Parts: sequence; C-alpha cells; structure tokens
Amino acid sequence: MESDDQGVYVGRAAADAAGDRGWLLGHFKPPGDLRHSEDVEIKWGVHPKGERRARWTSGEKRTALLVLISGRFRLEFPGRDVLLTEPGDYVVWGRGVDHSWQAEEESVVMTVRWPSIPGYAVEAAG
Repeated sequence: MESDDQGVYVGRAAADAAGDRGWLLGHFKPPGDLRHSEDVEIKWGVHPKGERRARWTSGEKRTALLVLISGRFRLEFPGRDVLLTEPGDYVVWGRGVDHSWQAEEESVVMTVRWPSIPGYAVEAAG
C-alpha cells in the first residue's frame, strides 16, 4: 500500500497478499522493498472450505509456524493430524517434516517460515 523513505511500510494483508499467492514478506519481493527478506517469509493465507494443498511437501529445509486467525484448519503430518479450531491455535514444525493441509471451513491463517529460500513453490493442482 504505502512505503516511505523513513523505512516504514503500511499495508493491508488481504490486498497485498493477492499478488504473491498470499506471501507478504520474503526473498521473492524486489530488492529494496522493505518486505524483501532472506531470513523469513510471512504468508496471509485465505482458504475456502475444502481447499487442500496441491501435494505434500518433501525435503523441507525450513522451520514453520502456522497460526489460525479464523475458521477450522487441518495440518497433516506423517502419522499425525493437527486440527486448529480456535483463533490463536498454532503449530510449529521443523526442517525435514513433510506436511500437507486442508481447510475444513473457510479459514484465514498466518504462516511464518524461516529462512526464506528461493525455489520452493507448489504447482497448482490440475
């Protein structure tokens, strides 16, 4: 939305996230943009009921935190599912932990991953 020469960026997550599949901050933002970071990635994820990740991750090299803002959201890990049902419920998983997810209800989640590593993108199901 707005950046100034004093190092402050003011935005709106839903609007700003629309341009990068939900990602607000990370290596993929242009150099010089305050939202460019090689240390961390932040996503504002808005998921309609029934939406699933296109495929499981494999060989994850980052640590992640996912916080439920609203809705009902299931994370799937090998041998274990975690269901987030109350705003503020969260889960953290480490490097090497494969995962997938499904929105059981329309859901908004915030994901933080670190570090920000180029080359990770899930292709759309189709």
